[in-house]
Amino acid sequence: MKTTTDSLEEQLEHRFRYLRPGVREVDTYRVGGPRDLRVKLNQNESPFELPRELKEAILERFLDIPWNRYPSEQPERLIQALSTFLDYPAEGILVGNGSNELTYTLGLCLVQPGERVVLPQPMFSLYEKVVCMYGGTLIAIPPLPSLHFDMEHLLEAIHTHQPALVVLTTPNNPTGFALSEEDVRAVLEASPGFVVIDEAYVEFAGYPGFLPWLYEYPHLILLRTFSKAFGLAGLRVGYLLGHPRVIRELLRSRLPFMVDRLAETVALMLLEHYHLVEERIAWLREARKRLRNDLLTLPQVEVPPSHTNFLIFRTPLPAATVVDMLAQEEVLVRNVSSYPGMDRFLRVNVGTEDENRHFLEALKKTLSEYG
Repeated sequence: MKTTTDSLEEQLEHRFRYLRPGVREVDTYRVGGPRDLRVKLNQNESPFELPRELKEAILERFLDIPWNRYPSEQPERLIQALSTFLDYPAEGILVGNGSNELTYTLGLCLVQPGERVVLPQPMFSLYEKVVCMYGGTLIAIPPLPSLHFDMEHLLEAIHTHQPALVVLTTPNNPTGFALSEEDVRAVLEASPGFVVIDEAYVEFAGYPGFLPWLYEYPHLILLRTFSKAFGLAGLRVGYLLGHPRVIRELLRSRLPFMVDRLAETVALMLLEHYHLVEERIAWLREARKRLRNDLLTLPQVEVPPSHTNFLIFRTPLPAATVVDMLAQEEVLVRNVSSYPGMDRFLRVNVGTEDENRHFLEALKKTLSEYG
């Protein structure tokens, strides 16, 4: 008997009830927009490739590694190197296939069905998605009119709901703002469960981050990445820092072999050549300052200060209109206007001098045409 397309669809819908409900409730993560424009400034990537001679040295080293053998269950060489680099016990470090993948580990371990999770807004959307997929109860705290986290209501929610997990992002994506030590300490003191601080942009912040606080607060977990300051977005390396006993528990959930040998080799080489990373961080921080000053000269353009490698800006025009007009000029930026409180805001990461100049010229043209 021939099965029709409609009956196949009916069979699938019938079986989809066995899927985890939270998975069906979230959208697929997509950045959107073309990827082949001349100036790509929409994903907070480093504009700098590794020097060719360094890449060749990495590949020479990689050639000596057997490709037919599994890597270690956990990337022990990189963990030891990070331990030395950060002056933190190796037992308190967990390395993963990018910080996004580690976020799923946190969800698996810390977000039980119905368990409350407090997230201030606006914040990287992946955290809300993970809470939903694992069946947690999301307690979202809307931002202040300034787009800063509403610390008063955040602390009130922690006291009221006694959440299993609170997530902070500092410096924050998508705003670029950083939290004060006073605010972070208040959250840590108030929280009965774990507190995760996403420090993906900490190298650009101008302060050392909260690693020393791990000795004082055993329920604190830090999340960092090689994608931004280290410029390895294409290789996927991230890491967690926590109390060794906490990391030991998280390891129970980990799939083995999540970090491949090439990614580990490149990360190790960059730790050996950290002076190059430092030089690029310094350059990007100065370029961020220049780019913001240039944007502030444009009429009716609002540009808050940033502690990251990107800026957010608002124009009198709808964000989608600006994105489309800039794309016609071969410039790609990110529309972040869908985040709570961020109507008409866009995000642009700092690029090379030529990329920044081209972006500014394209934005001036767009604003003049709609002026």
